[in-house]
Amino acid sequence: MSTDSTISTLNGLIKTTLDSMKGFKDAAEDAESTQFSTMFADFARERSEVATALQAEVRRLGGNPEDDSSFLAAAHRSFMDLKAAFTGKDDKAIIQEVERGEDYIKGKFQAALNDDDLDPSSRTVVERAFQSVKAGHDRASALKHSMP
Repeated sequence: MSTDSTISTLNGLIKTTLDSMKGFKDAAEDAESTQFSTMFADFARERSEVATALQAEVRRLGGNPEDDSSFLAAAHRSFMDLKAAFTGKDDKAIIQEVERGEDYIKGKFQAALNDDDLDPSSRTVVERAFQSVKAGHDRASALKHSMP
């Protein structure tokens, strides 16, 4: 269990979470539907809370937490596709893009939880954060499957 490896993993999750938060903030501002605007603002707030918890864990380990999104290629593409869906005003396309972004962040957290080098106390923080991410994913998935 390497502290440096754990900090690196946590910082990677922080960047992805901040990417997601920024994407949802942008989506909330761009949404014409109040329903989507409110939902995306809720997702952004939840992601902010997750990032804050992960940043606190990095500090506890003596590291310097990430505090800015990177707009990694996959996350960036997902949210650009989301913006394009808004332009077309296609609710189903919007929700499909949201779910695709949720699949991405969920996968990042699952990979971190499968990392045997993750500090046990940090694993608990990641597991709690993952519950929030998974809940967001499940909400987006349920919404997608409820659409005609």
